[in-house]
Amino acid sequence: MTVRTTLAAATAIALSAVALAGPAVAAERGGDHDATRKAIEAAVDAGVPGVTATAKDGRGSWSTTAGVGNIKTDQPRSEYDRYRVGSITKTFVATVLLQLEAEGRLSLDDTVAQWLPGVVQGNGHDGARITLRQLLNHTSGIYSYTSDDDFVRRYFLADGFFKHRYDTLTPRQLVSIAMRHKPEFAPGTSYGYSNTNYIVASMVIEKVTGHPYGDEVRRRIIEPLHLTATSVPGTRATVPQPSSRAYSKLAEDTTGPTYDVTVLNPSGAGAAGGMISDSADLNRFYRALMQGRLLPAEQLKEMKTTVTDPDTNDIRYGLGLMDVKLSCGVHVWGHEGGIHGSSSVAVTTADGRHSLAFNFNGDWTGDAVAVLEGEYCGK
Repeated sequence: MTVRTTLAAATAIALSAVALAGPAVAAERGGDHDATRKAIEAAVDAGVPGVTATAKDGRGSWSTTAGVGNIKTDQPRSEYDRYRVGSITKTFVATVLLQLEAEGRLSLDDTVAQWLPGVVQGNGHDGARITLRQLLNHTSGIYSYTSDDDFVRRYFLADGFFKHRYDTLTPRQLVSIAMRHKPEFAPGTSYGYSNTNYIVASMVIEKVTGHPYGDEVRRRIIEPLHLTATSVPGTRATVPQPSSRAYSKLAEDTTGPTYDVTVLNPSGAGAAGGMISDSADLNRFYRALMQGRLLPAEQLKEMKTTVTDPDTNDIRYGLGLMDVKLSCGVHVWGHEGGIHGSSSVAVTTADGRHSLAFNFNGDWTGDAVAVLEGEYCGK
């Protein structure tokens, strides 16, 4: 499976593809974010249909858009666009699990089998040897169901996608796909990004609380922070307005036609990547998280305890949280996310005072790192 990523290898859920030129239409407000704006316009020049971004720092909020939200009508993107955030969902899920730990309802050192006996089992997988912490920092070794060849053909390639885009997949079904394969490595011996980890984590949340993970995310995060553009869609196939269209090549290479993939049942992403938000809400979430408004100091420290991603020297992974070191030495904390037709990044500084969130409405091209470098390093 070829997976589109923006910061690190194999972290998104969406399939990679190619380029579509679109007209750049900038509509920014705020201070001197010239380098950020130029990087966003360069992404559109490189083939991203459109980009929306919002930054918040000590000077206030600034937003910019470029390109189009609809390639048929040339309607521009909006700073208020809601979009599928992909694996940014993982930070929300990890936050809920850490809140449950703070409440004494579980320990991150509990094994998966303690909460979900018999679920992670088969072909060498053993939930009795995997801790909840290892789920959250991707050191479990569990195979990622999104790498399964049949899953790729059915949900990421054009013929399969249009036949199966409305399929409902349960967490148990997604885990069972992973269990057909051998583990990537023994638990705790390496790092390997696996979407299955967060499907299992969501099942633990439901076992502990009696509620689906989405209900807990709404009650514990969305409602207290007044994230009015953020939702856990479950099986709902549409994206609420205001929003733009989402585009993909639905192919394993970067050639071929461009498809509108806006409408789909996101249950196949689930707790690994199914949520919807906008840039302002994502900035508010990560700012609140890093400033200790969602977790006690002990749990936030656990979340920020990172392991090395062997594929990159500039990114370390905590518990649903990435520590990204930029070329100017600045560290930002957050996550990236990819799902059909949507590639997103949301980060903030360690003190939560300088945040940036942006979205490409195409999943096959565009330099997200350049946007980060523009905002935080001025180049």
